[in-house]
Amino acid sequence: MPKMKTHKGAAKRIKVTGSGKLMRSQAGRGHLKLAKSRKRFRTLKADAPLTKGDARNARRMIGR
Repeated sequence: MPKMKTHKGAAKRIKVTGSGKLMRSQAGRGHLKLAKSRKRFRTLKADAPLTKGDARNARRMIGR
């Protein structure tokens, strides 16, 4: 049985923390920026953890 290949699209979008949590970047920072407050932009800057179901699938994709 050959090795599983890493899903490169998922690997570029998902980071693994030292404790093993999978983190993703927030959506909504691309355009229409003037309609969003500075506070909203600051909160969107931080990474967010993947939900449990998504994390299971993503872990399989990135080979962790």
